Amino acid sequence: MPSHLSAFLVTTWLLAMLPGAGQAVMIRQVLTSGLRTARGTIAGNATGLLLWSVAAAAGLSAVLLASPRTYAAIRIVGGVALVALGTRTLWSVRRSAAGSGSGGSPATEADATGFRGGFATGLGTSLGNPKAGVFAVSVLPQFVTASGPVFLSSAALGGLWALVTACWYLLFTWLVQHGRALVTRPAVSRALGLATGVVLLVLGVAVAAGV
Repeated sequence: MPSHLSAFLVTTWLLAMLPGAGQAVMIRQVLTSGLRTARGTIAGNATGLLLWSVAAAAGLSAVLLASPRTYAAIRIVGGVALVALGTRTLWSVRRSAAGSGSGGSPATEADATGFRGGFATGLGTSLGNPKAGVFAVSVLPQFVTASGPVFLSSAALGGLWALVTACWYLLFTWLVQHGRALVTRPAVSRALGLATGVVLLVLGVAVAAGV
């Protein structure tokens, strides 16, 4: 059975709060595609964390991390995905700056993207992040006792990890949406979009390079 549950909850909450690719993606989704797409991204991200946890419980992640070529391939795919998101974000900033008077609105892009599109983005970002696999392999076992159903306990902890992360992102995206009146001002929106795009690009290159 899981042990030190409170410590595990605090650890995963703090881990979710760390600035990184996840928060950059969530900011982008809220500002460019709307809250519905962001919620889909949160669900996809949580599903990816759960899959990493189940894979770790089954020993698959350990095998994956033991294969340098496979690990590198997944790392590169994750990095490319982040770079693509960053590039799209910077392109959106450039397009909005060029056609600020065209009457386009974030809601139109949100309708085109939707929950399923956001889910795919979140799932791909999560599964393409080998650091999540490292956490699942190295940290989750520390909170599972030697006695009892180890697989079920590990999977349950993975579910809690996904749930805690989803709760943080729901709060985080609500805060971003709540301050939308400020961040959607043209100058602020462009600056935030530019910063988010650059962060995604840098993170993507770092992940692909294994930094």
